[in-house]
Amino acid sequence: MKYIHIGVLVAIAWALNAVAPGLLAHFNGFDGVEAALAASLWCAGIFLVFGWACSRAAEGTLFPSFTLQLLMGIVLHDALAPLSTELTLSVVVCTALAAIILKSGGDEIERQDFLRIAFPTVMMAIGGYLVTFLVMFPLLLWLGLDGKTAALLAAIIGSTDPAALIPTLKQLVFKAPFKRVANLSVAESALNDAVGAIFVGAVAAMVVSGASLDNLTSLTTGLFSGDNLLHLGQQFLFGIAAGVLGWCGMYAFERYKSRRHEAKTPEAPYDFAMVLAVPLLTFVLAQAMHGNGFLAAFVAGLLANFNHGTHYFHGLLHHLEVKIESVAKPTIFMMVGPFVAMSDLMDTAWLGLCVALLFMGVARPLAVLISLAPTSVSLKEKLFLCAVRETGVIPVVLAVITAAQFPDLSLLMPLTAWVVIWTLTLLPAITAWWAQHLQMLEHASTSTSD
Repeated sequence: MKYIHIGVLVAIAWALNAVAPGLLAHFNGFDGVEAALAASLWCAGIFLVFGWACSRAAEGTLFPSFTLQLLMGIVLHDALAPLSTELTLSVVVCTALAAIILKSGGDEIERQDFLRIAFPTVMMAIGGYLVTFLVMFPLLLWLGLDGKTAALLAAIIGSTDPAALIPTLKQLVFKAPFKRVANLSVAESALNDAVGAIFVGAVAAMVVSGASLDNLTSLTTGLFSGDNLLHLGQQFLFGIAAGVLGWCGMYAFERYKSRRHEAKTPEAPYDFAMVLAVPLLTFVLAQAMHGNGFLAAFVAGLLANFNHGTHYFHGLLHHLEVKIESVAKPTIFMMVGPFVAMSDLMDTAWLGLCVALLFMGVARPLAVLISLAPTSVSLKEKLFLCAVRETGVIPVVLAVITAAQFPDLSLLMPLTAWVVIWTLTLLPAITAWWAQHLQMLEHASTSTSD
């Protein structure tokens, strides 16, 4: 019965998409500002209604809600058409929401726990990303992609994402020797997203400059040239510096909240504005310093992680998590829709499957085994991490930004969509089974759906 609900939802979306062009044409007949307002509110309403409907329809099924939201956005391609012409708006919305999500990613793991696994986390997030990138690029060329698309796609999908993984891990109880593996999975993702954003920007700059990307040698020569390494170092250094300054702002806010709590002042609902403002302003500060804004937002959240131990912050953090799950993530996943039609998805189905299988079956295991070789992570933990590799929110954001910059690279968005679909659907579904097979669990819940 639950899968019938999904079918009904798809049918409703298809019907709405069929009548949408006529309705949007009617909106275009309004006066200038009214036309833009009507189209914008129409798209926002679609994101909210269908994002909620997908979350409800996915309950009790094998499909994570995020997979349905992405597919629903593609079904509603024509209904969301105004966003395909307003590229700046799409990029701004995705970037702002991603900054908030990355700040929340810093909150997700306790700071002391992060310090205990800092070395393997950094090795996986940076070394593992590089292995994934350098393995996927020649494989994508082998599949027939041109150099520009292959380089950008390899950089985009190199970022991991625990969108459906976190709910799955929360249902598993690992044995004592393996408890760190859940934190390692989440921490890798949060830092890896920032690394991916930096490298996508570097590859995009190479494409703009006309650098040769015909083979792995030319790519690595340009990517690791002196000037580019200096740029990458600058992105990391000033991104971290901006994150520290952002944390100072969060610390000041924490002291303010502490004084109000000691004075027994009632909770102020408007305090939530500061929770949203800090990652956005931290992102802007990083840009002003020529650092990476995504890295800055993550660092600010990680350093301010002590807020999780302060009970008068729990309400604000809970509100932020709810809004991320109900508004931010559905909006980002459905944002694929304006840029990918269903015909584009079908035309690239076989190629997309091949890319996803090579990504999950070749690049990820190599990335884990090579990057964690110098660490004390056990073989069982490495094997578990080989099967924990989703591609979600941040790769979608990076794909939207890149597609807006290079609209002629028509395969970029649909192939990113396929990798997201396959990794979000397959990997969370096998996580509990794989952990149980490796004898890492005390017990496992039978439900692993998002």
